Amino acid sequence: MKYDIQKLRKSLKAKLSAARYEHTLSVSFTAVALAMRYGYNLEKAELAGLLHDCAKGFDDETMIQKCQKKKVPLTEEELNAPAVIHAKLGAVLAKDKYEIEDEEILDAIRYHTTGRENMTLLDKIIYVADYIEPRRNKAPHLDELRKLAFIDLDEALFQIMKNTLEYLESKGGSIDSMSERAYQYYKEQRESKAVNVQTGI
Repeated sequence: MKYDIQKLRKSLKAKLSAARYEHTLSVSFTAVALAMRYGYNLEKAELAGLLHDCAKGFDDETMIQKCQKKKVPLTEEELNAPAVIHAKLGAVLAKDKYEIEDEEILDAIRYHTTGRENMTLLDKIIYVADYIEPRRNKAPHLDELRKLAFIDLDEALFQIMKNTLEYLESKGGSIDSMSERAYQYYKEQRESKAVNVQTGI
């Protein structure tokens, strides 16, 4: 699997705002660093990082129209909080426009905003990289989370999910049910792991 990364970057730069493009590069670099740490394929991590926000150049109405045209199913929750739709549309664009056939990459793009239950290693890498990349500066506890991501990826994932849900709740924002299920899944995994440690299992 070999892609022309320079060509891909050039295409994305033409379609995204300057700030979004910088974020995109930062996520791809952070994803590669995490892939190095956890023994994952570097090219796949870089591609998923570069393409995770490839649909961010469209406004909400256009994203909805493109999803309808491509027959991408949207839930009532997504229509009411369209900020998450770019992930679903991004997976479609990655396949149709950028010729990505690898389902693991497409899934990592598709679930990078909501997360999901039983995430793959690449899912986790992109979800975490999107949150901790160097251009981010407003989320709480970023310094600690950046360190944690390279020590315990699952714990970093859980803490980011927790922070995100708490932030949305504090702002009265809509919480996607997939995000809620993902959080509960990793909360149970974390509690089960703690019990096993205590009991020596």
